[in-house]
Amino acid sequence: MHMADALLSPAVGATMWAGSVAAIGYSSAKLKKHIDNKTIPLMGVMGAFIFAAQMINFTIPGTGSSGHIGGGMILAVMLGPYAAFLTIASVLSVQSLFFADGGLLALGCNIWNLGVYPCFLAYPLIYRPIAGDATSARRISIAAVLSTIIALQLGAFSVVLETLFSGISELSFGAFLLLMQPIHLAIGLAEGMITVGVILYVKQARPEILEANIVSRPLNAGISIKNVLAAFVILAVITGGALSWFASTNPDGLEWSIEKITGQGELAEQTSGIATSLKNIQGKTAFLPDYGFKPAADEENTEEATPSWPGIEAGTSVAGVVGASIVMMFIMIIGFGIRLFKKR
Repeated sequence: MHMADALLSPAVGATMWAGSVAAIGYSSAKLKKHIDNKTIPLMGVMGAFIFAAQMINFTIPGTGSSGHIGGGMILAVMLGPYAAFLTIASVLSVQSLFFADGGLLALGCNIWNLGVYPCFLAYPLIYRPIAGDATSARRISIAAVLSTIIALQLGAFSVVLETLFSGISELSFGAFLLLMQPIHLAIGLAEGMITVGVILYVKQARPEILEANIVSRPLNAGISIKNVLAAFVILAVITGGALSWFASTNPDGLEWSIEKITGQGELAEQTSGIATSLKNIQGKTAFLPDYGFKPAADEENTEEATPSWPGIEAGTSVAGVVGASIVMMFIMIIGFGIRLFKKR
């Protein structure tokens, strides 16, 4: 559900950027109060895992569409809302800057839609009350599925509103809404089941991680999380380096909805203004666009072929592993920066 710049007006894009930056500042201030040396590597590793996991689109049967996890709820349960929000914001920023996944103008919207709702609404208001003290696998499962679905529904609805306020006349509010909400309900259910699997693994391997977030306190100094960190590093490498070959070639829920209305998966890009300037910047920073090697000059104007499945390409593997590594380093730099300011 990464929005492209063509879906937004500069005013809406700037407004959502302001909201997301404010949420980042708020999260940084709150996290500074209880961040510790175990939280920082956990943020980095979980961010790398979510980056890799988002590369895998799963098919939604009977629709011709696909979806991928947002990851916000997994992060919120594992890290708490503030560290989770900074982590998902970092993932989305790296995707946009270095892989041209989501526009730079739309980055504020994407951070808001995929970060604010799971971290600051679904987690405290839905997951926490239902999951309770995180001792019951049944309650955790119900909480994870329900909160993930609601967070994604809110995010999908926000996409519809953002295009409406941007004056995108090609996408009528009613038609867009009636396509976006059901398809993201199906995607949310699938992501909810994945979220359950991840949380229950952590509950079995190191339940103290979940318990620490419930009471908003650092992990006990005597608790080792090396095995959990190693497990998610391995998962990130395998997922980004190999499993990403098997991602569905169907359009994701947002592209599918746009295609149903307009007959094409993308709207025409703006030819002038701030969106064009940001597109040019992104063209220079994205060294692995669309999670692959840049095409040679003589290939840029050739007609795009139907993607094969599985897409066994070295560029995809490099993008998965390199991207996960960049995310992990980026988040850890942020974490240690917050830790440093805490000491002052």
